[in-house]
Amino acid sequence: MSAGRSLNFAHFSFKQLMELDACTRCGECIIWCPTYAEKKDEAITPLKKIEQVRRFAHRQYDLWARLFGPRAVAGAEIAEHSRGTYDCTLCGRCHVVCPVHIDTRPLWLAMREQLVEAGVFPEIFAQVRERIAAEHNNLGEPNSNRLAWAGNLDEPPPAAGPGKPAELVYFVGCVSSLYPMAYSIPQSLSQILHRAGIPFAVLGAEEWCCGFPLIIAGMSRQAEELARHNVAAVRAAGAKRLVTTCPSCYHTWRDTYPAILGEPLGFQVIHAVELLDELLEEQVLELGPYEKRVTYHDPCDLGRTSGIYEAPRRVLRSIPGLIFREMEHHHERALCCGGGGDVEMADPELVGMVARRRLAQAQAVEAEIIVSACQQCKRTLAGAARKERLRIRALDITEIIWEAIQNEGL
Repeated sequence: MSAGRSLNFAHFSFKQLMELDACTRCGECIIWCPTYAEKKDEAITPLKKIEQVRRFAHRQYDLWARLFGPRAVAGAEIAEHSRGTYDCTLCGRCHVVCPVHIDTRPLWLAMREQLVEAGVFPEIFAQVRERIAAEHNNLGEPNSNRLAWAGNLDEPPPAAGPGKPAELVYFVGCVSSLYPMAYSIPQSLSQILHRAGIPFAVLGAEEWCCGFPLIIAGMSRQAEELARHNVAAVRAAGAKRLVTTCPSCYHTWRDTYPAILGEPLGFQVIHAVELLDELLEEQVLELGPYEKRVTYHDPCDLGRTSGIYEAPRRVLRSIPGLIFREMEHHHERALCCGGGGDVEMADPELVGMVARRRLAQAQAVEAEIIVSACQQCKRTLAGAARKERLRIRALDITEIIWEAIQNEGL
């Protein structure tokens, strides 16, 4: 690494540059930061990240810099800042508690874009970028394997495409398509849709990674081709709605793709929990008894990022016999599972530490099952529960609804 360098601040909007000076240094964000709670590295804290980037900016643009030239930023300082920036799950809790309403998540993304351009980021992200470029998924698996989860279904979903119209397209996502632990999520939603009599199709090998892992790594330009391909594939199917079980895919499709394309998608994007809420409201689904103590974990990208809090709770409360219990931290202040922000790639041990704290909150309300509406949350929480040998199940909301449907008539 060079002794010093300059950084490109073109990645920051005028508003974000103002936010660097708006921070009051109150420290409220530090109290609520899930990764700092487990790993006492000051570089992780929102306060430190803002202070550091503000310092970098002043060295290049303050009065001294204008009179005598910009001062280089030491390589060690950039490395420390990169470490803290990539140990952030991008959960958004800091934004919720910030007294001056700094929009932190986009600010952290701008920092990552800057670090990628400077070449100071975890090497694993370069590998992920290569995998997605080569195979169109973040595991580097042959993309033809995307329908492996459907192999045991009595009614495998049809593939959408030209000449194969589908009003509803299910965008499965990389995790549910390629991680066996998450296969039961698309299996459950597919069977629910068949039971409800709703025709749908999937994209199969024409489904490419939505680009979210690249976007949050600070590599958003590489996501543009993925966005254009995916939107073209859904439009070719003549879809009126797209449903996804992944909150990150949902947010990317709903909010990021229209910005990339510079135009409306031409179809509605919904999360599976919204569809389940509709079907239960219309009494399309019949549920049997499910006498378990259940709590709900708000996924960061579904809750704080996308604003969906009540639909999953209505869905759970509609299940006969289910005892719903809220954890200490929920809704906007829900604790992250630890699996967001690409941290699993850079620091898997830290992810497990955050997940254990969330599971402890579920155990505190004597929940037998912790339900989420995100395949990554399920993987993270289930993995931590298994590692710690905890007597608690982690399920996706589609799974618990399918189990309740199967209990109908009991």
